[in-house]
Amino acid sequence: MDEEKGLTQIYCGPGKGKTSVAIGQAIRAVGYGKRAIVIQFLKGRATSRLDYLNAMEPEVRLFRFEKKDKFYEDLTDEEKKEENLNIRNGLNFARKVLLTEECDMLILDEILGALEFGIVSEEEIESLIQAKDYETELIMTGNVVTEALKNAADRVVSLEVIK
Repeated sequence: MDEEKGLTQIYCGPGKGKTSVAIGQAIRAVGYGKRAIVIQFLKGRATSRLDYLNAMEPEVRLFRFEKKDKFYEDLTDEEKKEENLNIRNGLNFARKVLLTEECDMLILDEILGALEFGIVSEEEIESLIQAKDYETELIMTGNVVTEALKNAADRVVSLEVIK
């Protein structure tokens, strides 16, 4: 596991499976005695399939800051404004987690989607990468990754459906 120490990884691409790969990394880390925090963005409260992670607490903790029960793109403009504040709270929590070294692995599921929707900026995500210490592994997921974030990450994996 030491070769994985402190990496910043991005799982991106149009296909399914990015979250599953990231969660697999968290489960693997738990096998090495590590602790992981997963912060989910843009998926709404009731739409996630990750509730099974509750059985892995306290080694893996799942956080969602959004209050609505539906996907972000299905919200009204007024609901989006409200959720944007909640998503920003999630981003601030991620920064706090990194600065206090609260876990060994931090997964920001769909943070790149929040960037795509213009809720968070590329600079804010870059500053998260810079805020993490040498030991903490940071994993981010989303469909689209910018060139700057590709350059800031240690590893970028694109998942695509072949057939």
